[in-house]
Amino acid sequence: MSTLAPEQLVATQKAGFETTFGLLTKALVGTEKLVELNAQAVKSTLAESQEILAKAFATKDPQELFALQASQMQPAAEKVQSYWRHVYEIISSTQAEFASTAEAQFKQQQHDAQTFVDSLAKNAPAGSEAVLSAWKSALATASEAASSAYRAAQEATKQVVDIAENNVNAASASSTRSTKRAIEQVEAVEKK
Repeated sequence: MSTLAPEQLVATQKAGFETTFGLLTKALVGTEKLVELNAQAVKSTLAESQEILAKAFATKDPQELFALQASQMQPAAEKVQSYWRHVYEIISSTQAEFASTAEAQFKQQQHDAQTFVDSLAKNAPAGSEAVLSAWKSALATASEAASSAYRAAQEATKQVVDIAENNVNAASASSTRSTKRAIEQVEAVEKK
């Protein structure tokens, strides 16, 4: 039988629901940010495409058309890089909020478990010291194992985030180099 009063059980359930709905809200906020980013990207791409197409129709010779095309390569690559940086920032901040909530929940559950064992110890009948000692030892072992697992999960998450960030940076650098080479090739053809 639990030593928690009905009010404590209700409070625990309420806190669980609040945490769940808080996480859902954070997930929706992150999704909204991604949707807004995508809507902005589509709008700006359409407007820029219309402008470039109008300029393309206004060109008088193929050289101008090639020059127009070359002039658009670098800005296009930069916009793609910027887009993916924003995606990364949104996902990273959402993940950080989830991690913060998970850490708070983890600490609260450890505290609740310790409080439960302490409550049992206060209300235990005489002669149950050995059982209580075993409970405390088991709780300490489980708490340490859970803490180790949590730290390992945090480190693994940090490594994944670092790898993703490095991949975004490497892709950006590679894209910039490729775009510059393409522009140089087009400019070299134009000079001939």
